[in-house]
Amino acid sequence: MFDELEDINRRPEPFEFYTADDLWTDEHTSEQMLKFHLKEDIDVSSRKAAFIERSVEWIASAFKIVAGTKIADFGCGPGLYTTRLARMQADVTGIDFSKRSIEYAREVATKEGLSIRYVNQNYLEYETNERFDLVLMIMCDYCALSPAQRKVMLGKFHAFLKDGGKGLLDVYSLNAFEQREEKALYEANLLDGFWSADKYYGFANTFKYEKEKLVVDKYTIIETGRRRTIYNWFQHLSPETLEREFAASGFVIEKKFCDVAGTPFDSKANEFAVVARKV
Repeated sequence: MFDELEDINRRPEPFEFYTADDLWTDEHTSEQMLKFHLKEDIDVSSRKAAFIERSVEWIASAFKIVAGTKIADFGCGPGLYTTRLARMQADVTGIDFSKRSIEYAREVATKEGLSIRYVNQNYLEYETNERFDLVLMIMCDYCALSPAQRKVMLGKFHAFLKDGGKGLLDVYSLNAFEQREEKALYEANLLDGFWSADKYYGFANTFKYEKEKLVVDKYTIIETGRRRTIYNWFQHLSPETLEREFAASGFVIEKKFCDVAGTPFDSKANEFAVVARKV
């Protein structure tokens, strides 16, 4: 038992484990995540509905979205952005790991008569011959990826974009890193049953890595006959670091904002967004 508790509370190496499949493909947790996506008044899996409406309006204006504009949304979830952009007659593709979210998005598209291509796949493995005018990665998905994964992702963005095409994404700032604290928590049915429909015991450990400006929320879930550990990584970035990463992959950052709704940049905010152009 002591050795198990030592392992549960062990600090992993930065990005030592990648467990996105456990979160997004598990039957129970994917259902919980979809429920959070669809709650319009909270910022958990998705932004609040009012923000998404404002964000889509700004994207349409800032990127001059017209009929036929080709857009790819990486980590599209249940289609909260793709659906709205398709209503503007944009040519939209959505890629997401969660089968449950993709199925929901497809149902909405069918119901509304929208022609949207949905791909149920880890976007790190996605390949296509399509070339897009705009790629999106919203809700700080970029920050869940390791430096090596981010390099792969930017390489794909560069390959998938037309010459002069643009990308829009948001990230956690260094201010947000300073506000996170290390902690350890143990509860029966941690997070009110989020992790399983059956009884379980959950351990939550938050670890900070000062040098890397990295945070991980480590969840160890123990059920009858099953133990699993999920790692949610949160890379925090400065505008200068993000600019270097993009430049190394053939992009120039044209503008930065406080969010993906075009709010003016604030150096003290917990997040920021950038518009990057393929060069």
